[in-house]
Amino acid sequence: MVDINESSVSDFILVGLFPEFQHSIILNSMIIFVYILAFLGNILLIVLISGDSRLHTPMYILLSQLSLIDLTLTSTIVPKMAYNFFTDKRTISWIGCGTQSFFFLMLAMSECLILTLMAYDRYVAVCNPLRYSIIMSPRFCLHLVAACWIGGSISSFVHTVYPMHFPICGSREIHHFFCEVPVLIKLSCEDTSVYQLVVVVTSIALLVVPFSLITTSYTLIFLTVLRMNSVKGRKKVLATCSSHLTVVSLFFGPNIFIYMTFTSSHSPEQDQALSVFSNILTPMLNPLIYSLRNKEVVAALRKLAGRCVVS
Repeated sequence: MVDINESSVSDFILVGLFPEFQHSIILNSMIIFVYILAFLGNILLIVLISGDSRLHTPMYILLSQLSLIDLTLTSTIVPKMAYNFFTDKRTISWIGCGTQSFFFLMLAMSECLILTLMAYDRYVAVCNPLRYSIIMSPRFCLHLVAACWIGGSISSFVHTVYPMHFPICGSREIHHFFCEVPVLIKLSCEDTSVYQLVVVVTSIALLVVPFSLITTSYTLIFLTVLRMNSVKGRKKVLATCSSHLTVVSLFFGPNIFIYMTFTSSHSPEQDQALSVFSNILTPMLNPLIYSLRNKEVVAALRKLAGRCVVS
């Protein structure tokens, strides 16, 4: 009994998703359903891209990486949340909290960089089509992808190890459904203003700068599209770009609000709502956004369905 009490001293308590909501079982069941759809949708997109040789291009390589990040990101959050809710065990160990925070940050930062690369890929394809195969060679693309994962891992490691060593005073309740740095910092009894400034600076580097680069890329793309004589080519470019811009808006909007307003007074409910939107709902929408208006993906899906019917 003493061991249990001693081990629980270092544990955190995850309050859960909207704990005051009366119909919490319906809400959590819906989240699990969305997670399953997100998982299956992203798995399907990865299978389509890897199985169709026509999709072995830099654009689709980056898209498969985005799907891999999305399905891993949701799997980092939702299973633990569902387990805590249905078993009524709200605790998470210090190591478990740090591990969840590390993988969440790593995947979120990597996604930010991947989205930036996707915008650069479209910029080169539209504005420098004759040099596209030279600039965006498969080898160079894979190097860029590896750099995104490494950069996300290093940054995540720093922003996980450092805040996890802040002393916790009083309650160890995390008013969230998973371990996230802005929420963990609120539990500390030390002055964290310096670290909060570091988070804002990091957010500028990993959110504002990439978002500015994406905006610049698409401004140049739209200027090039306006000079196109082919109506068909113009529609194709706009369809591809509009899909990516939708995903960019869904990702950057909530995250800029959460991390760039780190010291603001927004409530835990707002943080949870934005986290559900950007980290659970958006990964479900991404495969739909990229598939519905993409003829190559639809063709690959029909090809795969035809194989299944024949089998």
